[in-house]
Amino acid sequence: MGWQETLDYLHYFLNLKLFTVSGVSVTVATIALFIFLLVSFISLGIFVRRMLNQRILQKFRIDKGTSYTLSRIIQYIIISVGVLISFNVVGINLRSLTVIFGLLSVGIGFGLQNVTSNFISGLIILFERPISVGDRVMVNNIEGDITEINIRSTMVRTINNISIIVPNSEFVSKDVINYSHGDTTYRLDLEVGVAYGSDLDTVIKALEEVAAQNKFVMKKPEAEVHLVEFGESSWNMQLRAWIEDVKYHPKVRNQLNQAIVRAFKEYDIVIPFPQRDLHVRSSESFPVRDTNK
Repeated sequence: MGWQETLDYLHYFLNLKLFTVSGVSVTVATIALFIFLLVSFISLGIFVRRMLNQRILQKFRIDKGTSYTLSRIIQYIIISVGVLISFNVVGINLRSLTVIFGLLSVGIGFGLQNVTSNFISGLIILFERPISVGDRVMVNNIEGDITEINIRSTMVRTINNISIIVPNSEFVSKDVINYSHGDTTYRLDLEVGVAYGSDLDTVIKALEEVAAQNKFVMKKPEAEVHLVEFGESSWNMQLRAWIEDVKYHPKVRNQLNQAIVRAFKEYDIVIPFPQRDLHVRSSESFPVRDTNK
């Protein structure tokens, strides 16, 4: 097979008619050009998003969540414009697309409800921003940080460094705890019991010193010590301390608990064990049955 025959065969293959959309013939070359343009615009959108996040938006000192949202929106705009341009270049106008959208609506009705729900929820998250990248959230009883918000799902990295892919609809239709929304400060409440007969002023002093000596505890608002209730075998005390970043609350809780044990030992404050009274009745009070009869 010579070069001319090869070129003729390639020309025939590229111009092979596959189907027709509203009077427009779709060939192999048309599909190839459409895919090339679509991939190019998607790659351009990803490149622009990375440039905005890594170089441009950082110069304006915009917080991480806002910059991520802006870059994502711009990426989706580029891709959307690219899709329209790709259709127009291959000769399929917007009126012709109504046929395709009609076919897609049938598919949505038969099995793409979840995908559509997650897609719309992703747009809601990007515009309303109930969550942002970097937020500490609690979803499905799992605590973690938002690392990535995509059009269909959101990536959550747990405190155990495990990545979990959560559908966007979970953040819109269900209750989600966002510890960082608008304010990253967090109040730690630590409960501890002290024995009846302890010197109350000494207990309060010890707990206040524990809070004051921890570098993660904020000076304002000041830490507070409360006598919550009178328990069965102890006064139930509570130390309320504020920290600047909620992400450190497991670490700070551990530090404060250890410091409380050491401070109570220093001030001879007793943490009582639960006490239970056991009453034993003598066997003489029960009649004994003679089994030999």
